[in-house]
Amino acid sequence: MPPNAVSDLTSSPSIADLPVASLPVDGAELAAFIAAKLCHDFISPAGAVMSGLDLLDDPSAQDMRDDALGLIRQSAAKMVALVHFARVAFGAATSSEQFSGAELHGLLTGLTDGGRATLDWRVGEETFTKLQARALLNLAYLTVGALPMGGAATVAVRREGGQLILIGSAEGARARLKAEALTGLKGERLTEGLAGQWIQPYWLWLTACDAGGRLETTVEDGRVALIARLPLAD
Repeated sequence: MPPNAVSDLTSSPSIADLPVASLPVDGAELAAFIAAKLCHDFISPAGAVMSGLDLLDDPSAQDMRDDALGLIRQSAAKMVALVHFARVAFGAATSSEQFSGAELHGLLTGLTDGGRATLDWRVGEETFTKLQARALLNLAYLTVGALPMGGAATVAVRREGGQLILIGSAEGARARLKAEALTGLKGERLTEGLAGQWIQPYWLWLTACDAGGRLETTVEDGRVALIARLPLAD
């Protein structure tokens, strides 16, 4: 660890160790938080589509027609990418029972391409169950999101000792996780801060625990690491 580094290493308990009644958030409340996050994510590209349509309808802005069409096209593509990502990362509304590494990579890059961070996807031709895919997508998205000022995000997978190990490493000068995200990654209820910054990390924790696994988080100076350890079926 570098000198003067700040380190926060946590390992979440298995959900099997927790009675359902003691879970910080579950059921209808959990659904409400996720729905609110999805609405927040969708409103920006949806609003941009409407802005583009307004420009097309404005007789005084016909010289901006090409700009308006470009805005509509770009925003519609972002909406589609968000929907495809959310169906796997937050739900089960898909007929697929298995996902390839290439499919999941495509879902992720549909949202992260054009950002400041680079993504090194070291997953290969593995296939994943719905639950494994959900954990991997959320872990990868949060890894890239830990680099708001740019840097290198690496996502890797390995099988070891009867476990599927998902590894996300974010390295950059301003690599960080917000306090709300750290709370969620520990499986704790949010008591202050923004729920929108908390729910996806908590959902990742819940997904890992629901699979009978554990989630580990490390935060150091210039580096964030997320590791999910999921047991493989016999």
